[in-house]
Amino acid sequence: MIHVFEPSLDETEVELVSKAIRAGEISGTFGKYLPEFEQKFAEYCDSKYASAVSSGTTALHLALAAYDFKEGSEVLVSASTNVATALAASHNNLVPIPVDSETETWNLDLNKVEDLITAKTKAIIPVHLFGHPVEMNELKNICDKHGIKIIEDCAEAHGATVNGQKVGSFGDMSCFSFYANKIITTGEGGMVVSNDKKLIDKVNYLKNLAFTQPRFRHIDQGYNFRMTGYQAAMGIAQLAKIEGFIADKKRIASSYNAKLKEVKGLQTPVELSWASNVYWMYAITIDTNYFSGNRDDLMKYLRENGVDSRTFFCPMNKQPCFDHLRTTDIDCPVAEEIWASGLYLPSSVSLQENEIEYICELIKKF
Repeated sequence: MIHVFEPSLDETEVELVSKAIRAGEISGTFGKYLPEFEQKFAEYCDSKYASAVSSGTTALHLALAAYDFKEGSEVLVSASTNVATALAASHNNLVPIPVDSETETWNLDLNKVEDLITAKTKAIIPVHLFGHPVEMNELKNICDKHGIKIIEDCAEAHGATVNGQKVGSFGDMSCFSFYANKIITTGEGGMVVSNDKKLIDKVNYLKNLAFTQPRFRHIDQGYNFRMTGYQAAMGIAQLAKIEGFIADKKRIASSYNAKLKEVKGLQTPVELSWASNVYWMYAITIDTNYFSGNRDDLMKYLRENGVDSRTFFCPMNKQPCFDHLRTTDIDCPVAEEIWASGLYLPSSVSLQENEIEYICELIKKF
């Protein structure tokens, strides 16, 4: 089976993780590897501060918690995203409001943002879907006009740029995931980055059970959302390789593009003139008018022939877990269409040319 993704790990990670364990850095409260990873990752994102946490989901949760918005406040989110983006709002007693996708990059449609802003809107979480960034300068202009905070969801886009500026450096806070299938991984793990020290201090406070003095008397209800020292050690090893990983992602996308460009009814990823797409996953949509079946049929055919794939994300307005919120009252026809017609293909950095050729030939046969 050619899997959708397999992480790239070698003796470099084994050695650093072993050193961390031998040094006793098995928790998330002391040691040298955590602050080193935070500093290096902040520098990579062209930001001043970073806080390592237990996952990309908890990074988003903490970013919203740091603002302590009034219960029932609304947070705009990309309609097409992993449910974690919207859960960060709902778990903070906020209402996620989905912004429909646009048809070119499948990111949130900036033309629809202002129509969804109300007196209750406090923040927006744009997702850089599959590695192509949102046009953040345009979004910042909208948010500055309305006094709305930006929390970037960069889980799928480490290293992507907008006019040469790194994602993660635009938001008031920005959140990354280091899950096993991300550009770099710590197994589980995440990071909050910001140029605002007060916000990072608040994140650090909340992620560590909101300890204060005296230590076991708590003024606020905090969380145990810490990253461990040995995960941070793996992150340091992975971060040193990130440019190579991104180059491999671009190589894979270029090969897929060349082999699939003549296939009618297939939409392949774009890289707009102002953007650098890091192609976290190579995603496509199919028009059933040109194929012998629908998206699910294609996925079944690929799997029968030893190729794994995944669907796009179920849009937030169609998630049953939000039926009790205003979330499901918002129409998102583009996000619904790509949920029905989209899939992503194997995208491991180790994927070989003959494997890409095989996958593309299967799609052509289908």
